[in-house]
Amino acid sequence: MRQLSLRQDLPRMEEDMSQSAVAEVPLQPGQPRRFLKPETQTAMLFLLPSFLGFMVFMALPILASLALSFTNWQLISTPSFVGFQNYIRLFTVDPAFYTILSNTLFFAVEYLAVNIIVSLTLAVWISSLKRGKAIFRVIFFLPTFTPTIAASVVWLLIFTPDGLADTIIRALGLGLPNFLLSSSWAMQAVVLVTLWANVGYNVVMFNAALDLVPRHYLEAATIDGANAWQRFWRIRLPLISPTIFFGTVMTAITSLQVFDEIFAMTRGGPGSATATLGFAIYQKGFTNFQMGYASALAWVMFVMIMALTILQFHMQRKWVHYDD
Repeated sequence: MRQLSLRQDLPRMEEDMSQSAVAEVPLQPGQPRRFLKPETQTAMLFLLPSFLGFMVFMALPILASLALSFTNWQLISTPSFVGFQNYIRLFTVDPAFYTILSNTLFFAVEYLAVNIIVSLTLAVWISSLKRGKAIFRVIFFLPTFTPTIAASVVWLLIFTPDGLADTIIRALGLGLPNFLLSSSWAMQAVVLVTLWANVGYNVVMFNAALDLVPRHYLEAATIDGANAWQRFWRIRLPLISPTIFFGTVMTAITSLQVFDEIFAMTRGGPGSATATLGFAIYQKGFTNFQMGYASALAWVMFVMIMALTILQFHMQRKWVHYDD
């Protein structure tokens, strides 16, 4: 038996000895040293195209826009360095900047609040259905497939004077003005169109999170006498708070960058009632050919997005609960 065991272990011992011998062989003079394992080199080779695409189409344009924000470039002339003059002009000279800034913040706050409330309400309603959940998920998610410009043009026809919206308003006797011609209601029309086009993302995401809440938590709460509202507020909402936090961050970032709906529907009007940072960047850069000033506006938007994101990550410690 002992001889049989030795015969079985002999090939394994020889393999281990050969591997240790190979590992201990010193490098010959002039032989290059390998700092990366072969599998690491293979992974880097496959990641190289994505890395090059990121550098060419993301990192370099971002750095170029930062450099342009310190120049005066009329697009057809040679850029000239002006230091912080674009930023000084932005905050002290331009009379429209603070109007644009307030419009952007107003849209972001209103759209973020309405989007989260509506999407969470719809997600809870879909989750409560016994049948047809998948159908309603598809229905609410379908508008997200529509190009934003195309959807905005269709809504522009709906809100046009004496169009469908005006007809419904007159039929209901509401006495409201045409949304796109009123400086008080134009932004509400933009919020409505943006909500219709994008609410489906959060609806599907929140509904998926609600369906993953362990059933035994809800059953135990029901046995203890908790009603539907208490089960939602005390159990379901805390358990899906990480998903709500993610949806809030992403929605806030996209709301600060709103452009397509305003470009297609209002062009910043009436007056400057719907002019936002995204539209102002386009207008200064590609209409007035002030690329340096437009780059400064873009970096102001970038700082706003970063500040809002950092604030949200700081505040999430107070209301986001991670189930360990």
